Amino acid sequence: MTQTYYAAARFSACWPHLVGALPPLAECFQHRAAADALAQKMAVDGPGVLSGTGGVGKTQLAAHYARTVWQAGAVDLLVWVTASSRDAIISGYANAGADVADADPADPEKAATRFLSWAETTDRRWLIILDDLADLTVVRGLWPPQRPQGRVLATTRRRDAALRGHSRHFIGIDLFTPAEAAAYLTAKLAAYDRQDDPEQIAGLAADLEYLPLALSQAVAYLIDLELDCSIYRERLADRARTLPGLLPETGSLPDGQAVTVAATWSLSIDRADRLSPEGVARPLMHLASLIDPNGIPIIVLTSPSALAYLTAHRTFHDAIGPIGSCRPVTEADAADALRCLHRLSLAEHNSGTPRNAVRVHQLAQRVTRESLTDDQRAALARTCADALLEVWPQVERDTALAQALRANTNALTRHAQHALWQPVSHPVLFHAGNSLGSAGLAATARSYFHDLHITARQQLGPDHSHTLTARANLAYWQGVTGDAAGAVAAFEELLTDMLRVLGPGHSHTLTARANLAYWRGMAGDAAGAATAFEGVLTDEESALGPDHPHTLTAHAGLAYWRREAGDVAGATTAYEDVLADRKRVLGLDHPDTLTTRHNLAYWQGEAGDAVGAVAAFEELLTDMLRVLGPDHPHTLTTRHNLARWRGEAGDAVGAVAAFEELLTDMLRVLGHDHSDTLTTRHNLAFCWAGAGDTGAAAVALQGVLADQERVLGSDHPDTQITRHNLARCRDEAGNAE
Repeated sequence: MTQTYYAAARFSACWPHLVGALPPLAECFQHRAAADALAQKMAVDGPGVLSGTGGVGKTQLAAHYARTVWQAGAVDLLVWVTASSRDAIISGYANAGADVADADPADPEKAATRFLSWAETTDRRWLIILDDLADLTVVRGLWPPQRPQGRVLATTRRRDAALRGHSRHFIGIDLFTPAEAAAYLTAKLAAYDRQDDPEQIAGLAADLEYLPLALSQAVAYLIDLELDCSIYRERLADRARTLPGLLPETGSLPDGQAVTVAATWSLSIDRADRLSPEGVARPLMHLASLIDPNGIPIIVLTSPSALAYLTAHRTFHDAIGPIGSCRPVTEADAADALRCLHRLSLAEHNSGTPRNAVRVHQLAQRVTRESLTDDQRAALARTCADALLEVWPQVERDTALAQALRANTNALTRHAQHALWQPVSHPVLFHAGNSLGSAGLAATARSYFHDLHITARQQLGPDHSHTLTARANLAYWQGVTGDAAGAVAAFEELLTDMLRVLGPGHSHTLTARANLAYWRGMAGDAAGAATAFEGVLTDEESALGPDHPHTLTAHAGLAYWRREAGDVAGATTAYEDVLADRKRVLGLDHPDTLTTRHNLAYWQGEAGDAVGAVAAFEELLTDMLRVLGPDHPHTLTTRHNLARWRGEAGDAVGAVAAFEELLTDMLRVLGHDHSDTLTTRHNLAFCWAGAGDTGAAAVALQGVLADQERVLGSDHPDTQITRHNLARCRDEAGNAE
């Protein structure tokens, strides 16, 4: 009798009624567009799901919505349930059932069932919040009924298709916008009579990548320690400090938060790792933690080296603990594990952009890296470098992929530079630098190898072969940027050291001699270059054999500089022999074979056969497009020369149209200040002059000259040519008048 009276007393509780602990509103709560979208959609019908990665503010948005409708008197019953486990949901429902449905709290399962029955039949207006829903298995059979007067709102880190099926409104919650993040930090600081430099506030927001939870904990930390944003940012950038050491202790977290950012991410990773394929998501996150957060090509994470790492570090989770697996992880397993990270909002996976398919929050990366020992990080860095090198195409036909691989290599270098130099430098470091040059970014490549050489000296010493290789690359790209004389001096100095350290017969020494000969020619000494190549060719034939690619390159260099020195007929015949050898040894589609064809076509035009040159370049362009792709610098150069010889052959209109189309692509691929872009602008203006519009040509050349003086310098040969042609155009325009 007493028990019945007690239940009846609870059942007769006053309305409206609140069950569960509604989280307090965050201090300086930042109103967001997502809050308005949520209110509008839930006003129409439910249920709704707020989905997003840990720390984006899903719980705060749900609490704000619940508090708003509660204070407006729009609901009679508000139930807040922590939905991280089935037991927690049942317990929350049981409490509600005891309060409003005359249920016995001593039997939680029956009490929960009674509450759901009540919700399905009552005329009362109710709202149930399922906060931090782990997955659909915990709510199977416990999802609230769909009723006109009832609303359900769940928050979750997951974005499974099944969850979308349970919700009418699936709302993805993203990070703060830069403006929202700055406004929040400013307001939070002002609440404690603190002001800071707006630029530092914006910088801190960017450093934490606009994650609301990280921002709230960071500002609480700096307020407690009386730091300004600039000092906190310095600590944040200090890699000797870990993320937990830069956030408040658990007992000092703001806004009633229970866990730190680091713990939030760790929990999400653990949940993802338990999804099928079990035990693969965590080591996959290891790989992703060292490379570019803004875009990782999927082929990197499914490369042979990556799969070997996933296999070696995969674990299964049972009641006893992790158990290693012997079954090799397949490419399909890796792809499925990536989807697990996506489902838990740990990564963004967009299969429609394979070059930048995977994006990861920088704080998630940091938490993952800091969970590894120094030795583990070092081994992981070498694995990532191996993976990048494995998928890097020798011919960079896909320029966007090459750019993504360079960005990932740069990120890897920032996070684990020392590991990439022990016991010796990893080849991917050199590959990334030469990729810059191959993409037409010669000045950037030169700067890259300048820094790489400094690091090589520090890590390996001045006489290590890899240090000498870095010097050789630096000297080469110095020449490509227009400083041929500087390249000659650099290679002369390098050759002295190579002869001392490696000896005269070493392949690197022979290559340095060939480069020295080439840049002597480019500096104006064609005869000296030809003589030097004769010696290089003799020694390479002896050391490497007549069909070695380096020997063929020396043969081509000898023919080229003999021609430049005046032996046109003999050099052309020799170059035709080089083409035949390269076709036989390297194949028709090898870049060196295509380059040989390019030079022969150019010489054909220089010899007076402009029509033949046009035909040869048209045929070559077809193969360049097929092998190298439309955006490769060599393809663009071929188009440039084809346009030029069209003009020389008398087709001024066709040449102008070809140069205008080419310029559009060069601006897109190489940029406004690239030397090849400047040359194309010059030649387009020259074609206008040839077509009779010397006034327009003079105006265009004036712009080219200004940019060349700024980018290349007043004494660069290209600048001098433009200055000469500008004077000629102005003179012709004056005569016309």
